[in-house]
Amino acid sequence: MPKTVLDTRALNRATLARQLLLERAALPVHDAVAHLGGLQAQEPQEPFTGLWSRLRGFEPAALDDLLTGRRVVRTHLMRRTVHLLTAGDVLAWRTRFDAMLRQRVLGTYRRELAGVDLGELAAAGRAVLADGEARSMGELARAVAGRWPAAGPRPLGEMLVAALIPVVQLPPRGLWRTKAGVRNLPLAAWLGRDGDPLDPDDGVGQALVRRYLAAYGPAATADLRAWSGLAGLPSAVKAVREELVSFRDARGRELLDLPDAPRPGPDTPAPVRFLPAFDNAILGYDDRTRIIDDAHRGLSVAGERMVLVDGRVSATWTTDGDGVAVRPLRRLTGPERDEVAAEGTRLATFLTDGEHHRVRVEPN
Repeated sequence: MPKTVLDTRALNRATLARQLLLERAALPVHDAVAHLGGLQAQEPQEPFTGLWSRLRGFEPAALDDLLTGRRVVRTHLMRRTVHLLTAGDVLAWRTRFDAMLRQRVLGTYRRELAGVDLGELAAAGRAVLADGEARSMGELARAVAGRWPAAGPRPLGEMLVAALIPVVQLPPRGLWRTKAGVRNLPLAAWLGRDGDPLDPDDGVGQALVRRYLAAYGPAATADLRAWSGLAGLPSAVKAVREELVSFRDARGRELLDLPDAPRPGPDTPAPVRFLPAFDNAILGYDDRTRIIDDAHRGLSVAGERMVLVDGRVSATWTTDGDGVAVRPLRRLTGPERDEVAAEGTRLATFLTDGEHHRVRVEPN
């Protein structure tokens, strides 16, 4: 029997619903972070905008409390980038990402690290951190660099904190309106698991497939690979395939999904939403045409903040001394400009506590 074809607009509305962007959700912040499978967080303040755009009545203090209370952490995971993740998820998932993290660092520093035994490097780094003191990457690298002087401190440091040793970036890094450098501590110590192994890998791949589809589906295995950085998880996909339903997209790719996940009709109205830099609603796919035109794809990896109009990336936005400035990427209708200005005003009020809430939408 031929598979149902989901066109770009149908996929767009499904993505918005899964990403909590079709309507703001009445979820606790912890549950939202878990549902999304983490939030991209290499820019420390950006997750606050991402959560504000997704949750009703979001208060930054709620995320601060989760970070200081050790229920949410900042760590390298998907695609070797810094993410906000729940403590439970990072404990369960981190081991599954070990090989990918190592390979990605080696992809950047293969020549510098050619003579370094990674097992010995990991042991040396753990010995330095065993005193319980948080350290910057530079401090940790300099502490072990005498043993591998040819490698240089930066390759050693990145391999240690982004791959070999599961670490968290401690608060105040990532707290609301706080500027702070990165201080790393082993994940197990921060979460009270010191001396215990992280959770084993049994079933983690299958859980990742289900969780990804819940927040991003319907999607192809190439999309799963693009989100996670892992090699497609083929055995995990095979193990859960009988639980899933499948479709085709306009290109003929097979798309997998959870049977009861929301797939709103393509004519479902989509409100204007302001997204932070590097939001996974865009980066979480190999084929991003469901939400951004190929002509603008480069903006999604350049750190541009995006504005969704009718569910698609239609403008970029920045902050200035007076509020929010919006630069359209296509011609906006009068009603669209009004909706962008209204949502931009709400965002500016959130970001500045109402002190500066002017919104400037540049001409088409």
